[in-house]
Amino acid sequence: MKNSRAFSILYPVQEITSYNKLSESACHDIGLDTICRSVTSDAKEQRLIMNVISDMTSDPNVAEYRRKVFVDILKLPELRKRMTELFDKMEFIRNFGTMHKSTDDELGLWHLMHRIEELNDYIQCVEAMRECLSDERISSEGLMGLREYVASLYDDACFADMKKDIAELKMKTADVQSVTLGINVNERFEAVSMGLISVNKKPFKKSGIVSNFADAIASRNKINEDSEWDGDMHYHPIDSEHRGEVVSFLEKKAGFKSISNTPFVDANTRQTIVNAAEGDGVTGSTFYLENVINKMLSSLVKKLRDTLTKYANIAIVNISQLIPEFLYYIRFAEFIGGLMEKGFSFCEAQTASEGTDTDAKGFYNLKLAVNLNSMEEIVSNDLGFDGEHTVYILTGANRGGKTTITQAVGQLFALAQGGIYVPAESFVYRPVDCIYTHFPADEDKTMDLGRLGEECVRFKEIYSGCTKESLLLLNETFSTTSFEEGLYIAKDSVRALLKKQVRTIYNTHIHKLAADVDEMNTDSTGARASSLVMLSDNGKRSFKVAAAAPEGLSYARDIAEKYGVTYDMLVGEGGTAGN
Repeated sequence: MKNSRAFSILYPVQEITSYNKLSESACHDIGLDTICRSVTSDAKEQRLIMNVISDMTSDPNVAEYRRKVFVDILKLPELRKRMTELFDKMEFIRNFGTMHKSTDDELGLWHLMHRIEELNDYIQCVEAMRECLSDERISSEGLMGLREYVASLYDDACFADMKKDIAELKMKTADVQSVTLGINVNERFEAVSMGLISVNKKPFKKSGIVSNFADAIASRNKINEDSEWDGDMHYHPIDSEHRGEVVSFLEKKAGFKSISNTPFVDANTRQTIVNAAEGDGVTGSTFYLENVINKMLSSLVKKLRDTLTKYANIAIVNISQLIPEFLYYIRFAEFIGGLMEKGFSFCEAQTASEGTDTDAKGFYNLKLAVNLNSMEEIVSNDLGFDGEHTVYILTGANRGGKTTITQAVGQLFALAQGGIYVPAESFVYRPVDCIYTHFPADEDKTMDLGRLGEECVRFKEIYSGCTKESLLLLNETFSTTSFEEGLYIAKDSVRALLKKQVRTIYNTHIHKLAADVDEMNTDSTGARASSLVMLSDNGKRSFKVAAAAPEGLSYARDIAEKYGVTYDMLVGEGGTAGN
């Protein structure tokens, strides 16, 4: 092959690119599992999409490569439709066809005919795929490279020449009306080997092959001087010169018996036919004819089958490996396209130029949007990361949208680096090498260490894996202990994150942590923490976020509201505490 590497429309060819896999908990924390279930109802496709979108690299070339492929597939619905049809056909043939039948199986002529027909279907699929990819509107490096790749596979597999050969070889089983066999005999007229001479579209004109054979030896005038045939004769011996095997086979399969044990062969015994069938034919010919042909063809069919499979594997297997990658883009294009038709905002994410970081305008949580009917129900926000805003301490009223916006930030990076349109008006970003999350753990996971102990151990592991290129999302971290202890641990953690310059959203009820950002920034160089607040409008939740000082609600007050133990919540509006 000219191009021995496996082509990909997800992973561009590069020197060395390292990828990090998002943890299962991180995918769940930012809602990727819910999004995948919304994209497709097929469990296999959900695993495929999750596997791709959770494979992350900070290399901007990968994100750009994927983005351009997605744009092509999104804007060309007819390409999506046609490629899906071709993939379905190829998968059906591969799953239910004979191309990968075990090479040890006994295969006959009819199987060979089906195999040739199958290969012809494969060739037609490859040709149709090549035609689809010839669309002049395609502009992405990935799909243009795929066009060249498919053309190369087609040429290297000699499919054009094979297609001509198949047209000549291909025949329907209904066309086979007769076969011509050749049998070699020794001086005692014992059969020593046999083979196939021809497969014919017309039946023999005389009464039958048995009569023809008897007539051929009944007169010396009809005995040929040599083995030449007046037609196009191709003799394919399949048994070695083992007389006993041939005689036994003929006797078992066709009812023929050579009088090999009789010392005197005269005119009465010369016809060598016993137990002849009624009429001109042979009893059970419909049933044993295929066995006779299969026996003779088994060696030839195996060789042809192996050759055809080799040709098929050159192109078909390689192209089939691209089907999951195409489905990744196609399913997302259908999903995003459907939401855009409803009026939801999406945009192409743009990787940041050198020296800039991240700027998101009008973004929202896609997990929330899939359950809504229109964009009017969405509250969008703006947010950016830079040297002055590397670690955000996000505070606000309970149920004010802190977790929702934290998830949304993670979704922006995951979708953008997967090449997919993001839920925002605009998004310019520096890709991350991984997304780490520290959300509250299930209670059964904290039995041994206790909640605070589990939080500390998990945070240390996450911190060790983080780099300057990472994104860290913390949700109520260190909130399971007393206010003083939680604040102490949280401050040290933020200072450590600033030292590593890890882009972070720290969603917390510890309002004093946000108030003390200046103190934590004292020893930091190149990265600073800032307060981010979920705004309220006269006490009502606006679900809008802004970089500002915390609003001053105490941690205790927020916790009391969360669990319904304020005075008003306990006694109810208009109630009396004494009753």
